[in-house]
Amino acid sequence: MAPPRTSLLDPCSVPPYNPSRPWIVQKFGGTSISKFIRSITSTIIPNHLVTNRIAVVCSARSSETKSLGKTNRLLKAAASALVPGSTEFIKTVQDIRLDHLNAVQDNISNATILRRVQNQINHDCNQLHIFLKAIQTIEEMSVKSKDAIMAVGERLSCRIVAGILEDHQIETQFVNLEAVIEAAFEPTALDQNFYDYLPRVFASALSDCGHRLPVVTGFFGPVPGGLLKSIGRGYTDLAAALLAVGLGAEELQIWKEVDGIFTADPRKVQGARLLDTITPEEASELTYYGSEVVHPFTMEQVIRAHIPIRIKNVMKPNGSGTIIFPSQNRMGCLTAKSTPWTWREPLMDNGSHCAEWTRRCPTAVTVKDNIWVLMVQSNQRSLSHGLLADVFGMLDRHGIVVDLISASEIGVSIAMEGRVVEEREMGLVLSGLGSLGKVEVRKGRSIVSVVGRAMKSLQGVSGRIFSTVGRAGVNVEMISQGVSETNISCVVAEGDALNALCALHREFFFSDETSEL
Repeated sequence: MAPPRTSLLDPCSVPPYNPSRPWIVQKFGGTSISKFIRSITSTIIPNHLVTNRIAVVCSARSSETKSLGKTNRLLKAAASALVPGSTEFIKTVQDIRLDHLNAVQDNISNATILRRVQNQINHDCNQLHIFLKAIQTIEEMSVKSKDAIMAVGERLSCRIVAGILEDHQIETQFVNLEAVIEAAFEPTALDQNFYDYLPRVFASALSDCGHRLPVVTGFFGPVPGGLLKSIGRGYTDLAAALLAVGLGAEELQIWKEVDGIFTADPRKVQGARLLDTITPEEASELTYYGSEVVHPFTMEQVIRAHIPIRIKNVMKPNGSGTIIFPSQNRMGCLTAKSTPWTWREPLMDNGSHCAEWTRRCPTAVTVKDNIWVLMVQSNQRSLSHGLLADVFGMLDRHGIVVDLISASEIGVSIAMEGRVVEEREMGLVLSGLGSLGKVEVRKGRSIVSVVGRAMKSLQGVSGRIFSTVGRAGVNVEMISQGVSETNISCVVAEGDALNALCALHREFFFSDETSEL
């Protein structure tokens, strides 16, 4: 049976339900639910119930690594079911069943609640087994079927969280978003109309929860074209953001196993500092160029609704975390702690002034490894604009996403993420591009990026970046500045990336100039 419950807050002391209290949406990742479920259910959620109504969004349970997480295991089970005579998916389903049954056995004391949740888990796993057997029989799996298999992970995770909260005398309601999308949308046109529709149906799914705390699946659908293909990994962040928009939440909280967002990866750079606040544009750039922040679609949606995102640590629930602010006028309450700031009053569009903290140095440095560089030198039969059109047309047909580009009149260099480029795809691309000129591929590269909203107004920042990298003995192969002017990136050999990262962090966060600010 489960050990005695301990909590910083007696759940019985949670104030009576008050519909006027503002909403907070809390999203918990798979590893957090797997490793810190007791803290989440006995401390984090109950403490926030004192002042707010809470909606909890859950990812599928995971283990130490994402590769061993339930979503990946479910996808492997689906692939196994398509192999005639394979029984591997049967073992995978049984392993998933036992993992979740053990989790509730260890954490739920009430025999009635325990039995109910066990029955729910067994039912979901039995249905999954039947579904996979049917796929093996017909030897076919549609996008919709693949989504249905993936959805089981979030559903089981929510069963566990809801059951443990009930064991702590907090009434819950399981909310399944697997079938909430009823309107018709084209897979190739998932525009803002689609993202305006989702918050309404998500909020509607919670309409009958009343005083009960909703525990919501991070998986939602049916998404046109398939959730994984149309949205990608990180869809639980997006689900939480859209729910926060639909509820008009006071705040979206994304709970991880880190304190927040740092000036650099603290596992790689000694002395990396926690950022109190960051702009959505900066967070998007950091996410794209190697730092795990939040899904970029997430920020786009909450920005429109002026809802701040707070990154929090499940291991340090009392920490303030990092806030991603959606607009300038939400930044006036900040205090300067670990990052250099200067006070100014920018003129707003309506002619009024708004107090704002503005950094006088870049915000963070980050690195993205496993980069390939594709170089095409024109054979002079194509003008530069024709060359670019042909190159990008070829990459687009093979679904290859470009990270950086550097072009001249006679050639183009393109940096792309190596792990998403299959060797066979690159072979077809090289074959097609060979008619345009000389083609070369360099592997084992990294993109080192300096990110900061204030950089566009910092004189000499580019010179400092490349002088610093040069003094560190690192050769720069490509240079690129983002259109938004919030990042400057360079491509270096993968073996030099850490050296460049540490040198840049020292330059901008520990130099004499910075220390005096």
